[in-house]
Amino acid sequence: MENKLSILVVGSGGREFAVAKKFKESPLVEEVYCAPGNSGMQTIGVKNVNLNEMDLDGLLAFAQEHHISWTFVGPENVLCAGIVDKFTKAGQKIFGPNQRAAQLEGSKEYALKFMDKYKVPTAMHETFDSPQKCIAGLKNFSYPVVIKEDGLAGGKGVTIASDEEVAQKTIRAMFSGGQKRLVLEECLVGPEYSMFVVVSEDQYRILPMAQDHKRVGNGDQGPNTGGMGSYCPLPQLSKHDRQEMIEKIVKPTIQGLIAGQYHYHGVLYIGLMMTSSGPKVIEYNVRLGDPETEVVLPKMKTDFAQLVDAAINEDVMPEIEENNQAILGVVLCAEGYPKNPMQIKLGKLLQSDKVYIDYANVSGDLSNLQNNSGRILMVISESEDLKRSQTNVYEYLNSLNIPHTFYRYDIGDKALKV
Repeated sequence: MENKLSILVVGSGGREFAVAKKFKESPLVEEVYCAPGNSGMQTIGVKNVNLNEMDLDGLLAFAQEHHISWTFVGPENVLCAGIVDKFTKAGQKIFGPNQRAAQLEGSKEYALKFMDKYKVPTAMHETFDSPQKCIAGLKNFSYPVVIKEDGLAGGKGVTIASDEEVAQKTIRAMFSGGQKRLVLEECLVGPEYSMFVVVSEDQYRILPMAQDHKRVGNGDQGPNTGGMGSYCPLPQLSKHDRQEMIEKIVKPTIQGLIAGQYHYHGVLYIGLMMTSSGPKVIEYNVRLGDPETEVVLPKMKTDFAQLVDAAINEDVMPEIEENNQAILGVVLCAEGYPKNPMQIKLGKLLQSDKVYIDYANVSGDLSNLQNNSGRILMVISESEDLKRSQTNVYEYLNSLNIPHTFYRYDIGDKALKV
């Protein structure tokens, strides 16, 4: 690499904050921009760009004018809109799957057909294009049954219906809300894990694995959210089970991407469940997850900028090395999330040498921040073990006095019970 890298990160949340911060740590990187970014980015020396993440023409023009080495795309909606195709056609390097490959997240039905074709184990499933057909199809499933919106839903378009009445009500509500297709799936049982795979055509590297907490309430109660907290590593995941995930899920998935000529360059998220009959895929995403990114990237000794640069240029990607730290993070949310989050004035946050903050949906001055959405920030600790990291995070959160905010109190408990 002759010159240092100048990188554009697309997005504004905690994931993009963590990615930009990791890039800034690399000796290979000169400058990091984030479009649109958030007010917290200034704490890590990242320059915000006043462009909407869906302004594909504006983003391309910025990348060209500022001689960006390559662009890293965070959000799925931007990938599904075809930013990679636009940049590639213009000769601008970018990291992320093209629009065709992005359908693996953009459509649940498309992803399930891919898994069926390439024999990737997943739940029994059927797709329906009307409420009448979907309700009639319930007879093929036992309860609880999983009901999924076919398109993008920000991690929230899933309902687990406990009985016929709830299922029918949910199906009617989803279709009346504008859904064109719904997927019914058997409800898999077992622990869930998040696996992120950096893919460059036929090469791949698996990042440190994490566990996300999707439900809004303690004990995994309440509606799904974009994620309430996560931790890494996973002491409860055996080497045998991880290897089984690679053999039965990662390898056939990569082989499918090659056979289907997807020319995949980007991150592939595989949401996994370890069932009594082995690992099965819950869903694919075509980008890093939030809030897992905020704990996965700090776990890496490998230079993430070097890894992405190699993937884009189809060079040999470096092997993934992990450090000895245990990382745990908890998301602070605005009251009313995930349905109707309040707007909160955060004020100036306390400093601590035991935790750090990855800012997500915030705007305003650092001394007087306010939220733009439900998930405000993530409090993270790195230490010698998960228990210490968990204690550090909750001691800090308990010291805050920010009205109309909340967080889960049990992030990491599943690992600590092992």
